[in-house]
Amino acid sequence: MSTKLKPLDQQVIVITGASSGIGLATAETAVRKGAKVVLAARSEQALKDITELLRKDGGDAIPVACDVANRDQVERVAKAAIDRFGRIDTWVNDAGASIYGRLDEVTEEDSRRLFDTNFWGVVNGSLVALPYLKLQGGALINIGSEVSEAVVPLLGMYSASKHAVKGFTDALRVEIETLDKAPISITLIQPTAVDTPFPQHGKNYMEQEPKLPTPMIEAQQVADAILEAAVTPTRNKKVGVMATVNTLLAKIVPSLGQWMASKQATRMQYDEPPRNPDGALHQPSEASHVVGQTHGTGGHMAK
Repeated sequence: MSTKLKPLDQQVIVITGASSGIGLATAETAVRKGAKVVLAARSEQALKDITELLRKDGGDAIPVACDVANRDQVERVAKAAIDRFGRIDTWVNDAGASIYGRLDEVTEEDSRRLFDTNFWGVVNGSLVALPYLKLQGGALINIGSEVSEAVVPLLGMYSASKHAVKGFTDALRVEIETLDKAPISITLIQPTAVDTPFPQHGKNYMEQEPKLPTPMIEAQQVADAILEAAVTPTRNKKVGVMATVNTLLAKIVPSLGQWMASKQATRMQYDEPPRNPDGALHQPSEASHVVGQTHGTGGHMAK
């Protein structure tokens, strides 16, 4: 790609899902490296607290409460970035939701809400960001998952939403980079399971507290991959060895990949009752402002 991207310390970066996990790690790292950052998430108070801490450390950041499923609210994030900083150089669509439960048990309402966040949130962020990025060039970075190509049981609708994110991102790249030859780098980041509060944030239909199987990687590894894509044009990036292994198996030996995926079903819960079955699917989480796990070996399935 011929797109030239600015060094981080010359960038204005918008990050959705910035109140916890990968989004928070990315925001903290970007500010530490000199970027001006717009933090967006539903958890308004958490964003304000995080921003205050970043500013105390000398960072330049603003918080904007936003449900990415709502296009008008996403537009307000872009406007806040322009009003404060005058431009947008990188836009990161990280906000995500999850549901633990069998596909034949999850309600349509919950499944649609998950897609509103995971898929339409990415669509909204991408289409809102594009006009601003086209003005001087920049990077659009969408967070997919290893389950953009593989799958995992009990997170079936999540897997489906991440497949949709990959399809949208790949098609958008063809239209924007190849047909329009716009000065925009469009990246799909595909992490393996990541140590964040992902299980605690998920809606849980199971009879036990949810978790993710090991091995997991640290959120910082994903943040570093995201910020590398912000300065170096990147088509896609798998983060963590298992992301490469699982997606290869799904493509090359799908029957083996299916068998291996089935073995994860018994490793997706703790031996205790659910602590918060509703999770953060329909409302902001109380576990915001947390990068890593909040319970035992919990984690985040590449939000």
